[in-house]
Amino acid sequence: MSSAWSKFASPSTFYPLAGRMIPVFWVLAAGSLLVGLYWGFFETPDQLGGSNAQKGYYRIIFLHVGAAWMSMWLYAVMVGWAAIGLVFNTRLSYMMANAIAPTGAIFTFLALWSGAFWGRPSWGTYWDWDPRLTSELILFFLYIGYIALHSAIDDARRADRAAALLAIVGLVMVPVIFWSINCPDPNQCAALHQRSGLGKVDGDILFAMLMTTLGFWMYAFATTLMRVRTIILTREAQTTWAAETIQAEVRS
Repeated sequence: MSSAWSKFASPSTFYPLAGRMIPVFWVLAAGSLLVGLYWGFFETPDQLGGSNAQKGYYRIIFLHVGAAWMSMWLYAVMVGWAAIGLVFNTRLSYMMANAIAPTGAIFTFLALWSGAFWGRPSWGTYWDWDPRLTSELILFFLYIGYIALHSAIDDARRADRAAALLAIVGLVMVPVIFWSINCPDPNQCAALHQRSGLGKVDGDILFAMLMTTLGFWMYAFATTLMRVRTIILTREAQTTWAAETIQAEVRS
């Protein structure tokens, strides 16, 4: 097992493996999103019940919830790869962290935008500076900060280490966001945002949410692997295998 991990930790070995996995993840992403969005728009109630009934616009939840989950999950995964790079000084780990960041930033922006789009008809405002929204905005800035810091340093190794340290420091925001949404005492964290008690969600709504989230997850795999392949070729351009690979891809 350890020899297999060591083998695929090499950029030259991981590059073709990633190329074979990308089409699979794209197919899974498209299929999951199509099922999730179809089920969400056509197989769910036209209105959420309760004292604050919401009409069809509540269906933005199928984008918002999955995007919010992915924004936190991808940041934790990015930090994990960055930490592995710092501890073991593995080049591919840093490359993976660097490849994840743009996708994480996209999902965080989508969570913020869809939340504002949902909040306006539901509660009469696009934005409210409560801990739940503010912490997600800070997470977005952390993604942007990671990308900007890495791009600002010319030396790739120094950029990897500096950005990794920033990402690790920012990891504190993930439990803050989770706690603010799942606060055990709503009176201590009252806000517009609803709590995420999945046990109380209608079965059709939950199925649609989970399918779109799965689609987002597969999309994240596909885009990250595409991006890391580009990073690998850029950083390994002086090696024989990378030069031969670039020439072969140009000819094809």
